[in-house]
Amino acid sequence: MDAYLTAKQVEDLLNVDRTTVYRMLKDGRLAGVKIGQHWRFSTHKVEELLSGAAPLISKEIPVSVEVLPLHCMQPVQDVFAEIARIGAVTTDQEGQPLTKISNSCDFCKLLLGSATGRQACHESWQNLVKQKDTAPEFTSCHAGLQYARARIEVNGELIAILVAGQFYIQDPEAEEQQERLRVLAEKYRIDLDLLTRAASQVSVLDARHVSQISGWLERVAQTFEQISAERADLMNRLKKISVITEFES
Repeated sequence: MDAYLTAKQVEDLLNVDRTTVYRMLKDGRLAGVKIGQHWRFSTHKVEELLSGAAPLISKEIPVSVEVLPLHCMQPVQDVFAEIARIGAVTTDQEGQPLTKISNSCDFCKLLLGSATGRQACHESWQNLVKQKDTAPEFTSCHAGLQYARARIEVNGELIAILVAGQFYIQDPEAEEQQERLRVLAEKYRIDLDLLTRAASQVSVLDARHVSQISGWLERVAQTFEQISAERADLMNRLKKISVITEFES
C-alpha cells in the first residue's frame, strides 16, 4: 500500500515551493488525496521525481501576445508616429496587426482599403519578422515605401514587432514610379488617379531623420518590452495564487 506525505514534506524533499507542488498535482506528476482540508501526496510519485523518472521543473506560463498591454501601447505608438511623422503599427509574428495603424498616410490607406492590398501589407510586415538582424533596418515594402521593425521580446522570446515606415528616402524616379503605381492600381483595383495623388503626398525623409526614427523605434519597443515583462510577471503570480486557491479550497 502506497504511503502518503504532507505538502510540506513534498516541498522539502523536492526543494520546490508549494505552488509547484500543487501544479505537479494538477498536471499528473504527483498523485494525492484530500483528507479534510489538507492534501496528502503519493510517496511513489515523489520517489519517481527524485529518481529523475519524471520531470520536476514546472514551466511558467508560456509567453504570448496576451502579455502585451495593447490599451497602453496604442497611445504611445500614436504619439511616436505623430512626432516621427511616419506610420506605425504593432503586429504579431504572422504579420497580423495587434494595434490600429497610427498616422497612416493616404497612400497606405488606399492599399489597406483593398483586401488584396491589405494582405500584401501583412506579408510585408511578416517579412520584417523574419529579418535576422536585431537592430532596425529600413527596406522597401511591396509598394516601394520604406519601413523597418524593432523586436518586442519578453523573457527572451519574440512575441511581436513594432513597424515604422510609410515614407521615401528620395524622390522616386518618374517613369519607374508611374509604372509601379499602374501595377499597384491594377493589382489591387484602386483608382489610379487617386493612388497617384496620394503617392505624391508621401513624405521624403533625409538620412538624419531616418537615423532618428531608428533610435526612437528601438526605444519605444524597449518600453513595450518592459511593461509587457512586468505584466507577464503579474500574470504568473496570479496563476500561482489560483493554483494554490484551487487546491486549498
